[in-house]
Amino acid sequence: MRARLMALIYVPIALILLLLGMFYVVSITRAHHQEVFLDRLRDAAYLSITARQSILTDDPTLVQIDLDRYHELYGVRAAVVDQAGDPVAVAGLDVREVPERAAALAGHRAELTTDVWPWDTDDIVVAEPVFDGGDVVGALVTSSDTAQVRRGIWYSWAILIAGGVVTALLALLVADRTAGWVLRPVRAVDRAMEQMGSGRLDERIPASTGPPELRQVVERFNEMAERVEHLMRRQQEFVANASHELRNPLSALMLRIEALALSVPADSTAEVEHVRAEAEHMAQILDALLLLAEDAATGPVQPLDVVDLVERHADGWRLLDPAREFTVRSAPGALWGAADPTALGAALDTIVDNALKFSPAATPVEVEVRADGRMVEVTVRDHGPGVPADQLDRLTDRFWRSPGHSAVRGSGLGLAIASELLASAGGGLRLELPDGGGLRAHLLVPSWEDPA
Repeated sequence: MRARLMALIYVPIALILLLLGMFYVVSITRAHHQEVFLDRLRDAAYLSITARQSILTDDPTLVQIDLDRYHELYGVRAAVVDQAGDPVAVAGLDVREVPERAAALAGHRAELTTDVWPWDTDDIVVAEPVFDGGDVVGALVTSSDTAQVRRGIWYSWAILIAGGVVTALLALLVADRTAGWVLRPVRAVDRAMEQMGSGRLDERIPASTGPPELRQVVERFNEMAERVEHLMRRQQEFVANASHELRNPLSALMLRIEALALSVPADSTAEVEHVRAEAEHMAQILDALLLLAEDAATGPVQPLDVVDLVERHADGWRLLDPAREFTVRSAPGALWGAADPTALGAALDTIVDNALKFSPAATPVEVEVRADGRMVEVTVRDHGPGVPADQLDRLTDRFWRSPGHSAVRGSGLGLAIASELLASAGGGLRLELPDGGGLRAHLLVPSWEDPA
């Protein structure tokens, strides 16, 4: 966007500079030519006085001295012709090869017709009629080499080009600064949104020096961020209050159930166990709801060795189900990911817990850690019954449970929580049905890129 904005600013400036440069080039060229032409015209007017005397007295020596001296001092070739066009005095010029003498003998004064360009080699010819009273008695013709004029034009052009390059660079700098000034609020909004996306709800954009329209965008963003922060604070307060209000009665209820279990007859033990199981189920639902509502279960993203985290959690899984075969495979060495260890561990525990619940006790659970491009992937494979293919996409929906597993304990929030925990750190959860039955879960964690 910055490049496009710079182009919108710079291209019109460059076109204006180009047009002005072209007009200035023509003006400089014409100015050099006119200066020399007018100088030769003044000389011709002065020499025509002596030429008239020489023609009238039929004495060429009068003007010949002036022509020779003029040619010697300035290098300008000159000649005087009579009314018939015959040479009267000559100083280095073959007047018969100059067509302008005919116009001068007809009484027409010399005029500037075409411009001299640096690559032209034609001489500057001035033909001035010589009058006696009102009659033309002859003509004075001068021919000047244009080498000096062309050098002056080239020099002026070089200065103009150098100035144009400097001006173009300054215009480019101005366009760059202007684009930066215009886009400064946009970059500030982008940085603030990135910070808010990472959990810093108190992020605000300082007063901008950009255009008024973008200042309004900044003000609206700050108002929106203030509103979002207020709503999030209220949600967190509600979660804290709900946690306090719900956990205490539930804990008291579970204590009463335990006390009741000690005093009920033996034939009612099954009913007490059922009540205890329902209370524990309620506690699990409450924990899941609180974790999902807080949306703050993840701490700051940090580098962590995913292989080491998986192996440490695998020790706990083996203690929970000693009869189960757990297989953990990974490439040699560490695989560093960018995530919150608590969030990743919670998501991993949820996936493994589902594998334990929904697969027979005699089947293994296979865990593999590997690098997959810019992601570190943890794969959990069980050998349970799986789910129908048309239900696979619904496994991460909140409170959804497969009709075939309604008898298994759970709240239907485990995979939803795991998916959100991973997504909050830039990763994700992908589920698939492998050949041979069961379910394969892919936990994706962004790879950690060391700035060094």
